[in-house]
Amino acid sequence: MKGLWLENNQLQLRTDISIPEPPSTEALVRVLYAGICNTDLELKRGYYSYTGILGHEFVGVVEQGPEYLVNQRVVGEINAVCGHCRFCRTGQPTHCENRTVLGIVNRHGAFADYLCLPVENLHPVPDNVPSEVATFTEPLAAALEIQQQVALGVNDRVLVVGDGKLGQLVAQTLALTGCELLVVGRHREKLANLEARGIKTGLAEAVTDRAFDISVECTGNPEGFAIARRALRPRGTLVLKSTYAGNISIDASSLVVDEITLIGSRCGPFPAALQLLATGQVDVQPLIHARYPLSEGLFAFELAQRRGVLKVLLEIS
Repeated sequence: MKGLWLENNQLQLRTDISIPEPPSTEALVRVLYAGICNTDLELKRGYYSYTGILGHEFVGVVEQGPEYLVNQRVVGEINAVCGHCRFCRTGQPTHCENRTVLGIVNRHGAFADYLCLPVENLHPVPDNVPSEVATFTEPLAAALEIQQQVALGVNDRVLVVGDGKLGQLVAQTLALTGCELLVVGRHREKLANLEARGIKTGLAEAVTDRAFDISVECTGNPEGFAIARRALRPRGTLVLKSTYAGNISIDASSLVVDEITLIGSRCGPFPAALQLLATGQVDVQPLIHARYPLSEGLFAFELAQRRGVLKVLLEIS
């Protein structure tokens, strides 16, 4: 089969990869669409040492697996867990000590004709959700994880820093809570997507220092972190949604003095994400910048790295 293979920070299109053989607890999924996300770009830049097929945002059709799933369109949670470590036993499987992670840690990913995942990771896609839209389930679930970690209400002033792919999803999900929301970014055309949904937006200068209860950093760069930090009132909460290829400097003393709560936020609930897509409460269509066949995957990656580009989808089959 074909696949986009990463090795020594170099990406190549290979056509000689063996189709995986799923173990008894896993299913073989023929990939329909897969989305290029910032984590894929950071892996290519060296964020984490990984060799293999990239990609973890996908929708596909089960070709081998339990009868009730065969020929069903599915999306999949990316963490394949052991089920018996201390995190699995205490209901925290995304932090399984022995996990593999689709396209990120010791498990080939979705930028290929086929992938394997445990059956328990797979979620059928509602019939009214187009396949392109379903590709957004994983990042939408990640956006929803914030609400699993932080209590949000109508009286909370919330700042989202970043108008990229993840920032757009975070903003749409937070807006559903009724909080007083502001989203800041660098690209007026991207912010216009949110303004069309009645979400208040602005550039960095729109942020008032020490005025927000919660800020969510979605840029993955030091400038975005600085904006999110200075926006917080004492005893505010700073949520980090992006991975960073390099290091950032933090004024630890100010975190202590202001008693800031710092939260890392990663994977989230797939059923809730699929429900939002099925009911149209979140609109991802404006986020699709381009679509390319897997055979043009190297160019698609180049495009995805350009400033101002939103989601680039790979059409696999």
